[in-house]
Amino acid sequence: MLPTRNRTQPYAWGSPSAIPELIGVEPDGEPVAEWWLGAHPSAPSVVLTAEGPVRLDEYVRRDPRGTLGQGAMARFGPALPYLLKLIAAEAPLSLQVHPTLERARAGYAEEEAAGIPLDGPRRNYRDRNHKPELVYALTRFEALCGFRAPRRAAELLAGLEAPLARQLHDALAADPSPAGIRSVFQCLLEPATRPSTEAVGEVVDACRARLEGGSTSPRADRTVALLARHHPGDPGIVTSLLLNPVTLHPGEAMFVPVGGVHAYLHGMAVEVMANSDNVLRAGLTPKHIDIPELLDNVDYVAAPPIRIAPETFYGATKVFYAPVDDFELSVTTVDDDAVHRLPGRGPRILLCLEGELTVEPARGPGLTLARGETAFAPAEDGELTVRGRGRLIQADVP
Repeated sequence: MLPTRNRTQPYAWGSPSAIPELIGVEPDGEPVAEWWLGAHPSAPSVVLTAEGPVRLDEYVRRDPRGTLGQGAMARFGPALPYLLKLIAAEAPLSLQVHPTLERARAGYAEEEAAGIPLDGPRRNYRDRNHKPELVYALTRFEALCGFRAPRRAAELLAGLEAPLARQLHDALAADPSPAGIRSVFQCLLEPATRPSTEAVGEVVDACRARLEGGSTSPRADRTVALLARHHPGDPGIVTSLLLNPVTLHPGEAMFVPVGGVHAYLHGMAVEVMANSDNVLRAGLTPKHIDIPELLDNVDYVAAPPIRIAPETFYGATKVFYAPVDDFELSVTTVDDDAVHRLPGRGPRILLCLEGELTVEPARGPGLTLARGETAFAPAEDGELTVRGRGRLIQADVP
């Protein structure tokens, strides 16, 4: 087991203080949106070996069997299959979707053949992997995720004194099905039918008027107003009326499948996902938008957000089992001097959220982690135990 150092991402929507305070770095006033813990080549962690620092992706390549274990190797090849992050959203993120494994492989090959630089701003596929993800809230976490029932979306649009709202309402009322949702979603985003800034502004004004007059849907109207403050005139503002609102309280988790349209609005969370940086954006961002590619990857079936209830492992640990093979997340809270077993035997990334904890492998020396410190435990370390007082995040392979 080895300590690691990890890279932050300074995206504009990030909080200037939340992540720096957790990891013990003095805030400099600039946004810090994410902290990556993993082996993705865009921002790999560094393991601190006796011979010196080594990129985690390189460390895995040197001995994939020892670091990953036979089971993970057989399923995913010689690479760490997941990526762990801290995310701190001070402002809304882009309206986005993640591709399937098949589409990611094909899209990556197409962009490579077209000569689009891997780090180019117009690149959609930065790797060949899908990107299902699980979000575990550290603070109150607000998001939009998946489509509402079409009839409910039509109800939200009804009564708004704006021509665009009436048009979308009539379309959904005439076809309250996934096909109807697809039609209005495409109408809002495709260049040929994309509403004007003025038309979007009329919907925003109507939502604000409804909110001031005692709205029956205050949350939806507040979300429209929030998005309009950050991205005035963007049709993504109106699409929020088609999506499910989600509030996660600290300790709650949600799974976002591939194809699920979502936008995170505010809050701090731990994310674990397949080892990918593939994001297809529809709006609410200054970054690259590829509407045709996004629309081809969207799941239009209305469904409630997928909340993941944890299962208890030996009393101190809650395990969040996502419906994918790439990752699982566990949270261990200890406040006594007893030794507690941790789940998982494959490659594990550990993050101490609070307190001070000593983690001992079945083979090799242990490591004490304080708040904001991290470690990588290869499969060859065997079972891990923990003692001390604090809270520990662990990502591993099911």
